[in-house]
Amino acid sequence: MKNIIPPVKGTRDFYPEQMAIRTWLYEAVRAVSESFGYQEWEAPLLETLDLYAAKSGEELVKEQSYVFTDRGGDMITLRPELTPSLARLVAQRQNELSFPLRWWSWGPFWRYERPQRGRTREFLQWNVDMIGVDSPEADAEVVTVLASLFQKVGLTPREVLILVNNRRLTDAQLEMIGIPKERRPAVMTWIDRRDKLTVDAWETYGREVGLSDEQIAKTKTMLADQDLWKQSEELVQFFKAIEALGLAQYIRFDPSIMRGLAYYTGTVFEAWEVGGDIKRSILGGGRYDNLLSDVGGSPLSAVGFAMGDVVMGLLMEKYGLAPKELKASPALVLVTVFDKERILDSMRLAADLRREGLNVICYPESAKLQKQFKFADRMGMQVALVIGPDEAAAGKITIKNLVDGSQFTLERAGVVDAIKKILAAQ
Repeated sequence: MKNIIPPVKGTRDFYPEQMAIRTWLYEAVRAVSESFGYQEWEAPLLETLDLYAAKSGEELVKEQSYVFTDRGGDMITLRPELTPSLARLVAQRQNELSFPLRWWSWGPFWRYERPQRGRTREFLQWNVDMIGVDSPEADAEVVTVLASLFQKVGLTPREVLILVNNRRLTDAQLEMIGIPKERRPAVMTWIDRRDKLTVDAWETYGREVGLSDEQIAKTKTMLADQDLWKQSEELVQFFKAIEALGLAQYIRFDPSIMRGLAYYTGTVFEAWEVGGDIKRSILGGGRYDNLLSDVGGSPLSAVGFAMGDVVMGLLMEKYGLAPKELKASPALVLVTVFDKERILDSMRLAADLRREGLNVICYPESAKLQKQFKFADRMGMQVALVIGPDEAAAGKITIKNLVDGSQFTLERAGVVDAIKKILAAQ
C-alpha cells in the first residue's frame, strides 16, 4: 500500500462515530446556553493580526498564532481565540444592541503550540459571554452556565471543580505585601506557575522577578488562606448568588487562580479535574471590563469563558460519559434493492419516505439481502424494507424490524405509519 499523507500536525480527523459524539457535545452546549437565554453567534475564522495585537497578550500574538500575508499584503491570522472578534462585532453595532447581551458560540480555533495530551493545534471551543453589566451576580450566572454543562453531561463535583478568585482582591493583597504596581503582572504570572514548578524552583523564580524572601513568605501565606475571599465584597456577593443559583457544589474559592491573558480585571475562574491525572485546566474565564476600548468602541463591562473540546473529550472518555448508543448513521430506515430490475422502485420508495419526513438510506446496488441486512445492523438502523417480485405485483411492502427480527407485509399506503410506530417503540 502506498504511503498515506498524514494530517497536519496537531489537527484531528473525525470519523462518523467520533463526529456523532462531537455533535452530541455541541447539542449539550446549545441546550445549556439557551436554557439561560444566551444567543448563538459566530465570527470569521480569519481575522487581521491588528485585531489580536490590540486585545491579546504578546505571547499569543507572536508565538502561538498562525499568521500569513494574504495576496493583498495584509497580515492575517487563523483565530486563536474569540474575544477580540466579539469586541469588534459589539463595537460595530454598539448603539443598536440591547444590553446586557448574552451570547455564545461554538467553532474551530488554531494555536501553534506543542501538541500533547489535552492540547492540539486545532480545536473546537465553546464561548459564553455576558456583556454590558458589571455585577458579581452576572459573574455568578456565567459560572453557573458552565457548572450546568458539567451537570448535564454527567460530571460531578467529585470529578471537576470550578476554582474562583478575584484580580482586584489579589492586587490589593500584593499592595499590602509591598509589591509595586508595575511589578504585579510578573508576580501574578509567578503565582500562576506555582503548581508547574518544584517548591525550590518556584521560590527561585520569585526572586528573579524581584521579590524578597519576606515577600515570598507573605505571598505563600496569602495563597494558603481559604477565607481570603471574605475580604472581597465582590466575592461575598458572588458566592451568595452562586448559592441562589443552586450549583454551589461545583464552585470553590482558590487564591492561586490568576489567569494569564492581559485583559482580565475582576473575578477570574478555571475548571480542573479533582485529584486526577489530567494536569491542565479544562477551561478558563473571568471579568474583562475594557472590552471595546482597544477596538474603537465605548468601554463595556463583560464576563465570559472559553472551553476547548479536547480536555472535555478526555474527561468524558475517562469517566465513560459519551453515550455508547450513538451511531454513525442518521438514517434508521433502509430500503433494500431486491434485484437490478427493481432498483428504481426502491429509489422511488426511498424518495417517497423522505418526503414524509423520514431519514432513509437506499442501498446503492443489487446485492444479497443478507448482505444488506448486515450493513443496516452495522450502521445501527432499525427498519428494512423489501420490494420483491411478489410485493411489487401486489402493491405491497415487506417491513423487517431489525431490532427484534420480526417482519410483516402490508399495503404501501400504510408503510409510513408502520415505520413510525416501530421507531417510536425503540
